[in-house]
Amino acid sequence: MRLSIAVDLDYAIIGPPADVLMQIEVAAMPDQRIVSEVLNIWSDNPIAAVRGEDGIGQRCWIRADNWLKAEYRATVDVVREAVDLGSLRPTPARALDGALVPYLLPSRYCQSDRLEGFVQRQFGTLRGGALAAAMADWVAESLDYRSNTSSGETTALDTFASRSGVCRDYSHLLVALARAGEIPARCVAAYAPGVDPPDFHAVAELWLDGAWRLVDATRMAPAESIARVCVGRDATDIAFMTVFGTAQFVRQTVRVTRV
Repeated sequence: MRLSIAVDLDYAIIGPPADVLMQIEVAAMPDQRIVSEVLNIWSDNPIAAVRGEDGIGQRCWIRADNWLKAEYRATVDVVREAVDLGSLRPTPARALDGALVPYLLPSRYCQSDRLEGFVQRQFGTLRGGALAAAMADWVAESLDYRSNTSSGETTALDTFASRSGVCRDYSHLLVALARAGEIPARCVAAYAPGVDPPDFHAVAELWLDGAWRLVDATRMAPAESIARVCVGRDATDIAFMTVFGTAQFVRQTVRVTRV
């Protein structure tokens, strides 16, 4: 599947100049090939690129004074086949590689240790892909997708209680449930067509049968249509923009279309 991606960001910097960490470029990976891309950032200061979490994608350090404007254009071929999640085998925790262990543990927004009892009661003896599929279905069917019902401070436990949220909240809850079920899970910032309203998207990625598997609990984007930007433990690691200072929203558009 070929995707066309167009992002425009315009923010005012309030007060003194601010350092900004931006993550909006598609990650070059075997299952998503970048055909073309251009990133324009207006700044009077040098821009530095650094690797993303787990070496996936890259971040840009920007020194912003008064205002920040960025444009990103990309064409990407997603070459990923659909997988039957329920048929995938589990990996025992004791057999996990050390790099996977952080994704089995609680994090700031994904308090998996607080959901272990629920997982045991709700999903019984299910393991591996069967458990992952059941969890994804439960999140999709139990939550209502509603804008302006959560904030940047909303955690997986908050979403579990409120039963509503946006893609970030769906991702956090599925990741927390998966970790509680002994499945390594991470959050993914991504682009996908069909996201409504059009915006940066957040999905989950679960370690099953020896590989990472993309899962969108909102059901807006099948795995074969998703282009990853970056990955991490939770929203702390995958925010498209982290401002070390104060920024005010002026304009932001994200357009992803199938070519």
